[in-house]
Amino acid sequence: MKKSRMILIIILIAIIMALGILSFGPGASQRIDIVGSTSVQPVAEKLVEEYKISHPDVKINVQGGGSSLGIKTVHDGIADIGMSSKELDSSGKEGISEYEIGRDGIVVAVNVKNNVSDLTKSQLKDIFSGKITNWREVGGNDGEIHIVCREAGSGTLNAFEDIVMGDTKIKRDAIVQSSTEAVKQSVKQDENAIGFVSFAHVSDDVKTLNIGGVTPGNETIADGSYELQRPFLFLVKGNPSGELKKFIDWTGGSEAQKIIEEEKIIKSTE
Repeated sequence: MKKSRMILIIILIAIIMALGILSFGPGASQRIDIVGSTSVQPVAEKLVEEYKISHPDVKINVQGGGSSLGIKTVHDGIADIGMSSKELDSSGKEGISEYEIGRDGIVVAVNVKNNVSDLTKSQLKDIFSGKITNWREVGGNDGEIHIVCREAGSGTLNAFEDIVMGDTKIKRDAIVQSSTEAVKQSVKQDENAIGFVSFAHVSDDVKTLNIGGVTPGNETIADGSYELQRPFLFLVKGNPSGELKKFIDWTGGSEAQKIIEEEKIIKSTE
């Protein structure tokens, strides 16, 4: 079912892009299609918005869909740039050029009324696997823990599973949401909920937890002391050329770096 949904999404994106190219006429070579991670999407949109000020003739389209979709559409030649918030495995790297925008922390979020402030990675694993089911087991108030997670194919989910869960599965009755914002809304509305979201999208309407005594922040993500983190990547099939290369090169410049910093994407100092 999930595979069929992925195929349908790819077909729809291909049709939309094809129609866009046709409508753009002779300037089709000036079009760049970017597809993938909903975590990377906001900073990509900000970069595109700024780039188009000085390059008004370039048509750039940004769409979400998840990291797996970004990787797939680049490999298949449907998208020019794939957005990914997860590392590529060895087979996925073949024929793909990677450009790291920066690092993003994966922040564990709870409701602002929750009195828990710190969890170990072991406790976090036990909560999401269903071994720990009540907040009082980790020093909180009496209340059944409600787990919120991302959908299959999400780079945020993939990174959380790799870093925290290992071979242990997230419990089957977890509430599944399709975006970082949707996870935040679930946690905001439920005093007993717990989820994980991008550090780049953290806001005051949810409470973030320390992990193993380390607070998620610019410095702790940059130096690696905060362990829950992943890359934000732009992926290109082969080596970029023409307008695509100009855009990729621009994202490494000072103008783009200012936007990246404003969006809480962090350059590694490891």
